[in-house]
Amino acid sequence: MITNTRTVLHTKRIGPTLTPDRSRVLMRPFCPTTDDISRRIVARVMALPEEEVTRLLGQVLGEFSNRHEQVEEVFWKRFEQVNIYLEPGAQLSSERRMLIGAYFTHEYSPESAALFNPSIVPHPDQSGLPKGALRFILSLRATGEGHISSITFRTGVVSAHHRITLTPPVPFVTEPERVPNAAYVKGLFIHKLEEAGVQNDFCRRVLDQLHEDFTLKELRQVLLASGLTTDTSDATAARAARGLLLLAESNYEVNFAPDSHVSQRVLFPSTPSQSNGIEDARFVRFQNDDGSFTYYATYTAYDGKITLPQLLETPDFVHFKFSTLNGPAVQNKGMALFPRKINGQYAMLSRQDDENILLMFSDNIRFWQTPKMLLSPAQPWEFFKIGNCGSPIETEAGWLVLSHGVGAMRKYCLGAFLLDLNDPARVIGRLREPLLSPNETEREGYVPNVIYTCGAQLHGRELIIPYAMSDSATSFATVSLDELLAAME
Repeated sequence: MITNTRTVLHTKRIGPTLTPDRSRVLMRPFCPTTDDISRRIVARVMALPEEEVTRLLGQVLGEFSNRHEQVEEVFWKRFEQVNIYLEPGAQLSSERRMLIGAYFTHEYSPESAALFNPSIVPHPDQSGLPKGALRFILSLRATGEGHISSITFRTGVVSAHHRITLTPPVPFVTEPERVPNAAYVKGLFIHKLEEAGVQNDFCRRVLDQLHEDFTLKELRQVLLASGLTTDTSDATAARAARGLLLLAESNYEVNFAPDSHVSQRVLFPSTPSQSNGIEDARFVRFQNDDGSFTYYATYTAYDGKITLPQLLETPDFVHFKFSTLNGPAVQNKGMALFPRKINGQYAMLSRQDDENILLMFSDNIRFWQTPKMLLSPAQPWEFFKIGNCGSPIETEAGWLVLSHGVGAMRKYCLGAFLLDLNDPARVIGRLREPLLSPNETEREGYVPNVIYTCGAQLHGRELIIPYAMSDSATSFATVSLDELLAAME
């Protein structure tokens, strides 16, 4: 047990500060509220003389081509998605097709409202750096119109002297392409259905017609061919069909262009469970049994009513796989994965009860069953509730975990505690005072009086902490690891 409580912590705010950049905009689908409105819009464009179509398209391209890459390709894709509103047999020029696509497209600024709740991991590429430097990827929660949250990225370098240099982001941003016909493993799919309480005779009849590896397209074909759809008059079958499709749609893969810059990649909500946001991703570089690394992130999917912890994984920040997490322990917010297995099992911190920090283990990273109490609020600055602030960091003294505590006036501060390396259920150290609290320049924002992070990075004997200020902007702080460990009781 660490007992020295007289050590004074010197947490240093070092900057730089990241603020929302409203100029970084995506081209996204713009959808009228009804199909009838969509048909009328298409009919209006169809009624235009060809000369006017050419003029209007040139006007749109002239205004927006310097704000995006591949504008014409985006318009073509949108046309393909809305051509169902055309009259049968309609003949269109390529210009008219693109103009129709333009009317069903709009700009969306992912960062227009806030850029906050960061996590930091080593970049997969550490080549060409000065001695003692570390290249990193910073993930951030970007919030835009409608308070919809997505994941955006920045890159930078920590020097040997712990100075932060951020790489200027490229002006264009882009979404990934969905991997077509990604395969589902039937056994794992059935297990997820059982955990979700959806599996029944209807599901079994559907799945019996599918191969051991099947695609979403094949699942839909079986449902349609059998007359078993979400609109069937059998209420039980309809619920099961919705459950099958929802599970399949919530487990998917995407690819960015390999030659794109990390800073231009945006993971925007694309499934019903995420419709109002992908929130607070806690990225960690996880060491696999064979010594290789996979980047995982636990995040909160929010549909406007329900929050669900989910899992994201990538080997390279180009290909991403979204997966549902299952089991009775998958509740609330703030799940954080340990960076390697412990005694042959995956380990996760969580907060199922919205008050305490819990610990759980599993043989399968996507299934979590029985959490056990780990830590409860103890100090006045955390009386309301506590939670983790990212994945544990392995040190020679134990697993270092940054925490957040909520006190009077809903003030959020950062804390820290230490867990035994071999038995993380044993707490061996804990800060009595906050590690970082909002100062006068940080307390104003979308949510006042909040300091928060989703993950820090150890660099030598210094802890690099990216942190959000009042749910608005992001900055950096550092603290000596030796001082931090010595200050725990």
